[in-house]
Amino acid sequence: MFNLSISTFHIQLFIVIFLRISAILFAAPLFGGKNVPLMAKIGISFALCICLFPVVSQKITPIVNSVTVFGIGIIGEVILGFIIGFSVRLVFTGIQLAGQLAGFQMGMSIANVLDPVSNNQVSMLSQLNYILAFLIFITINAHHLLIRALVESFYLVPPLEFVFSDPLTEKLIIFANDMFIIAIKIGAPIIATLLLTSVTLGLIARTVPQVHIFIVAMPIQILIGLSVTAIITPYFVNYLIIIFEKLEKDIFILLNVIR
Repeated sequence: MFNLSISTFHIQLFIVIFLRISAILFAAPLFGGKNVPLMAKIGISFALCICLFPVVSQKITPIVNSVTVFGIGIIGEVILGFIIGFSVRLVFTGIQLAGQLAGFQMGMSIANVLDPVSNNQVSMLSQLNYILAFLIFITINAHHLLIRALVESFYLVPPLEFVFSDPLTEKLIIFANDMFIIAIKIGAPIIATLLLTSVTLGLIARTVPQVHIFIVAMPIQILIGLSVTAIITPYFVNYLIIIFEKLEKDIFILLNVIR
């Protein structure tokens, strides 16, 4: 007769893996959007947990025998997964912020659309940047880095051993700073061009008062902004690839800081 024996260690490890995966998926931009059904997130988390359990269980020693310590450790597992997913989300937030700044400079901030991921009103250029970044992220298989980081996280940060330290706080601040740097680098060509356009239109308004500059300025700024966007799109794609390739290194540096 088939005898199935499940130890307490296996149950604890399964819960830990499932919670860490779920926290990452709920925080990451790829799976954590509000347009992704809750049952789909839970199903993906459960499927990844089953796939990773045999690999992780061979490398991890028994966890704890105390219910209190295990309960506190579970909270740390959720926080750790959220930090990993949130670090990826910051990159996409920086890309959206670049579109928001450029769209505001173009005068397109009055024409916002609903972002189904964040459930907020964003400019059309911001949403275009996000969709393009999302496609590049999938095309170069950058979503695999989340799975690799997830597996390595159990080796670098063993279950129930997460500690929120000062180096971790500093690293998260650096990630937030990088978000603004990404936004400025992506939006700089459009912002600078439109700034020169505004100066030129201001000079025209002063030298040729007969021109209705307020009527002419908006379509000109939109036309120039969209033209510059089309010109820099290849460079934008290359920069996204560089960002996503560097993201895996940043996540492992973050995990080493936690360790």
